[in-house]
Formats: sequence, C-alpha cells, structure tokens
Amino acid sequence: MQLKKFPRWFLVLTVVTAWQSQVPYTRHSTLLQSLAAPNNDINEEIQSGRLLEGGAVIDFSSVKASSKAEAALAKAREALTGRPPLAHSTILGINDDVVREVGHPLGQFASQEDIQSCAAYLRSIAPKDLFVKRNNASPEQSFTSEQIAEFQTLLSKAFEEAGEVTSAFAKTFYLGTKVMGSEAQRAIWAVYVWCRRTDEIVDAPRDNNEDMLHDLSLWELRLENLWMYGEVVDVYDLCLLDSLVRYPNLDITPFLDMIRGMLMDVPGLGQDRYEKFDELHLYCYRVAGTVGLMSLPIFGCAPDYNDEVAREPALSLGVAFQLTNILRDVGEDAVQRKRVYLPQEDLKRFGVTEEQIMAQRVDENYIELMKFQIARARKYYERARRGVFMLAEESRLPVQVSIDAYGKILDKIEENGYDSLTKRAYVDKWEKLSIVPLSWYRTLDVSRTWPLPGDKPVQSLAEV
Repeated sequence: MQLKKFPRWFLVLTVVTAWQSQVPYTRHSTLLQSLAAPNNDINEEIQSGRLLEGGAVIDFSSVKASSKAEAALAKAREALTGRPPLAHSTILGINDDVVREVGHPLGQFASQEDIQSCAAYLRSIAPKDLFVKRNNASPEQSFTSEQIAEFQTLLSKAFEEAGEVTSAFAKTFYLGTKVMGSEAQRAIWAVYVWCRRTDEIVDAPRDNNEDMLHDLSLWELRLENLWMYGEVVDVYDLCLLDSLVRYPNLDITPFLDMIRGMLMDVPGLGQDRYEKFDELHLYCYRVAGTVGLMSLPIFGCAPDYNDEVAREPALSLGVAFQLTNILRDVGEDAVQRKRVYLPQEDLKRFGVTEEQIMAQRVDENYIELMKFQIARARKYYERARRGVFMLAEESRLPVQVSIDAYGKILDKIEENGYDSLTKRAYVDKWEKLSIVPLSWYRTLDVSRTWPLPGDKPVQSLAEV
C-alpha cells in the first residue's frame, strides 16, 4: 500500500478545526489517510536506526571475534531453552540484519537459526531507549549520551503526534487520559493510533477486495515484525514499540484478533449477515472487545484485582461500543454498504424484514426491535461499569468517560424516536465535554452507592 506523507502543520490544523466545530467522522478522511505516514523528518531518522532495550551501553566488540560469537551463541541457546526464541523477556530491537552489520555476516554462522540465536542474545544485553545509526554501525561502536538524547527527543516527538491524532478523533477520551501518568498515557495513545490505522485500512477506497486483503496481510506482517524483531517503519510504530518495552505483558493476540475482525468486514470474503447473536458477538469482540484487552495491561488494576478478573468487564466494554455503533448506523450500513449487522433471528422475532430496513421504513415493529437492541447494549455497559473500580485509580476516568459518552448515543437514538434508519444519533462536542465532570464523580467510591441523574435502568434480558 502506497503511504502518503503530510506536513506536521496539517495535523495541527485538522485538530484545531475538529475542536472548534462539529466535524463529522467523514471530514477526517484526509487525516486518516495520512496516519500511515507521519512527520517525514522523523521517519527518515527512524529508517536509519534501531531501538534497543537492556541495562547498560553495549560495546559490539565484545562479540566481534568468531570465538566470542560462539560464546554468545552458547549463552543465547542456554537462555532460550524451554521458551520461544523471541519471548518478551528478550529485547525487542536488534534483528538479524543488524547482527550482520556489526560484524557477523551469514558465512560466520552454521545457519540462519544461529544468527537468530545470536540476535536474541544481543537483545538480552542491549541498552534501553537507544537509537543506533545503522549506516555507521561498527563492531567497536558504543553509544554516547548525545545519541541517547537524540533518541529521547525523537521518541517525544513521536508521542506528541500520537497524542494529537488521539485528540483529533477521540477528544473526550483524550481529555480523560490527561489524568493518567505520562508513561501509561503515551502507551494508550500508541494503542489507539494503531487501532485507528487498522480501521482506516479497511475504509480506504480500493478497486477490488483482493487489494484490501493484501493490505491487511501486510499490516499483520508489519505488526509481527514489530513485536518479534522491534522493526519500525514510522513514528507510530516507534510509539507502539516503546509501549511494548515498558509494558511487557502486552499480548499480540488481541491485536491480531482485531485484524481478523476487520477481515470479517471485507465484502465477498467476510460476513454481511449474522444469523444469531453469538456470531455478532464474535465480530464485536474482534473489532472492539480486543481494545479492552490491549489496554488492560496499561491501565493496570486496583490492589484487590488482577487482569484476569478485569478481563470480562474490559471485553464487555468493547462489545457495548460496537453494538452502539451498529445501532447508530443501521440505515447507513444498509443503504451504503448493503450490510445488516442486526441478527437475523432478532429481525424474525420482531417481524422486521431486510426489505424494510433497505427502504428505511420505521414502524412499531422496528421500534420494538430497537428497544430490545438498546436494552441489550446497556446490559454490556453495566457489566463494563462494574469493571471501572477494578482498574488503577488513575486509569478510571478515560474508561468512565468513554462509557458515558458512548452510552449517550443510545439516549440520542431514543430521542430520535428509535429511528436509526433515516437519522444518525450524534452527541455534540459540548455534551461530550459536559460529561467529563460527571464521569469523574462516577469514578469515586461514593458514587457506587446510589444512581446519578441521567442513569438509565438496565432491563433484565435472558438472551444477554
């Protein structure tokens, strides 16, 4: 996929414009297309270097000679016994090419596997937060304080851009992240931007579906190379890599599952109808529930909880968000994409036909169908709310803000007379901002004992 480049001022201008006016999602399309190619000057820096992790400055001369290389291999094999060769306990950063560049061409090893083992050993002893110039790397090179400072400056600029993108597309959530510690805040931005870019791959216009499948396959390969070898292509990759180093419990599985969820939306290759809710639930998990699992190691848990306990509320939050998206966009999905996400079993139960949805006819049957779907979505929001207090205190606000802001879309559907066929429920910027103080109060222990103004009752649903 050809990546477009854009100047930094364009991103800043777009953020300001989005903040000062009610900008529909589609108005961000230019910025979305640009997400894959951030600041070009920074990218050129990244293309010439590698990110390393470890404890102290490494002198590559320590593994220069063949005998020392053999010793390195022996240590690597010993360290890797009984676990994958690129587990999180090894450093994400030096790949096989770098091993060759610093004095170990392929001919000095018995096999490619030996190179990988040596690279794994180097990862285990390499320094943290270092930027190595590949063009002038040599066996005798060590890393100066100036080089370390250069990398730190680069990383700060990268996260600035990630924060700006998060602010442009999720202003209320972004405000919630501002109360988090800087390390967690930046990691959440990195994850958000990766998810946004993944979504854009699916939404980008193409001549055929095979091109989309090809682009998603390349995106998956890029993710795996970043995860296993620490290879970065642009500043947003660098942000995600830094987050992996700082949060070693981050699991690649939900990231891969999200890509599989996007594949479910590829026309002719995925699903455009769902017979039962269980099938739709799988889709909701993959495209949205995964975000909760990505974020959980970064958010952290309160002292009496752990990731395993908080996992179910995190999943429920993502499912609630995606169900809300589906209910908001029933008419748009049907007319523009010829897709009906609502389970076929529910349509039959309430006497609603696909022809009616395509024709955008709202009647009593459709209204009852929407009431049922909204009640189901609120059930998942309720499960998610119970998980807010399982999170570390500083991480609660962005999650609660998201719950309240997205949940308000369901209120808007109700205010529109349950017409999600010809009307699109929309929460304006001032309403979103007004949510933040109430969301903050909801994160306090006292708020657990009584309902707050605007709280909606959760109906009992045997199907949920």
